[in-house]
Amino acid sequence: MDEVSLSYRGRRGLDRLSLSVAEGRVTGLLGPNGAGKSTTVAVLAGLRAPQSGRVDVLGGPPGRLAARRDLHVMLQEQGLPTGARGPEFVRHVAALRGAPDTADRWIRQLGIDAFGRTSIRRLSGGEKQRVSLACALVGSARMVVLDEPTAGLDPRGRSLVHDIIRTLRDDGITVLLATHLLDEAESLCDDIAIIDAGTCLVQAPLDRLLDQALDQVTFDGPLHLDLVGLLKALPEGCSAAETTPGRYLVRGPVDPRVLATVTSWCAQHGVTPRNLRAGHGTLEDAYLRAMARGRGDA
Repeated sequence: MDEVSLSYRGRRGLDRLSLSVAEGRVTGLLGPNGAGKSTTVAVLAGLRAPQSGRVDVLGGPPGRLAARRDLHVMLQEQGLPTGARGPEFVRHVAALRGAPDTADRWIRQLGIDAFGRTSIRRLSGGEKQRVSLACALVGSARMVVLDEPTAGLDPRGRSLVHDIIRTLRDDGITVLLATHLLDEAESLCDDIAIIDAGTCLVQAPLDRLLDQALDQVTFDGPLHLDLVGLLKALPEGCSAAETTPGRYLVRGPVDPRVLATVTSWCAQHGVTPRNLRAGHGTLEDAYLRAMARGRGDA
């Protein structure tokens, strides 16, 4: 996608968005609610046409016959036929793609046969997610686009979907994963794109983003500690803040001196630092910095 813009219902959905998805890798599409993730997925699927910019999907425009055959999409709004049953609909989609023999694998792997006698309208949200995902996986895809595939799933279901995404990558299938779960993206993705207000703020390999993230010390303690003394004691280039009530974050070049400063300050103030951890920055840190820069806060 190159400089793609799209407006609908008087609202700008995409604003000169540029995005690339590397072949054979998992790219995470991150952003807050309303950032344009689902709109991006709809454009790639050929369901929405942008007013400007260029979109290339597997060597040509989206929505053409070859793209529909080779690009499989799981939308956040599932659009499943409520009167059908899960297994029969998955088999129907597989037959339409000329690959009926691929249906049973995903029906079994996603546990859809366990509720095979129940109509889709009576399924739980997580069960509908499984049916929708199976429909995106049947056939022989070159690229799979998944919009919030673990929404509504229990921990076991999320783990199963994560394993499937890793298998797709191992099989050489390109995956675009739209998610708001940063730990999920950090666990699964090779590349990350962060968007907000329809614009791409950052796109880079995950390891590069993590290398750029600051080291950090985190700990839990009493609410609203006065951190002025800690800030004065820390070496230059470090910061300290209460990120959520009772959760404290020290950022900067973390070494034994910094760790000793934190623990010594806590001891002097009668604070027992619970869940004290020191380590490299996370994707969450990189995400929050990108969002702050994009909104002019940093």
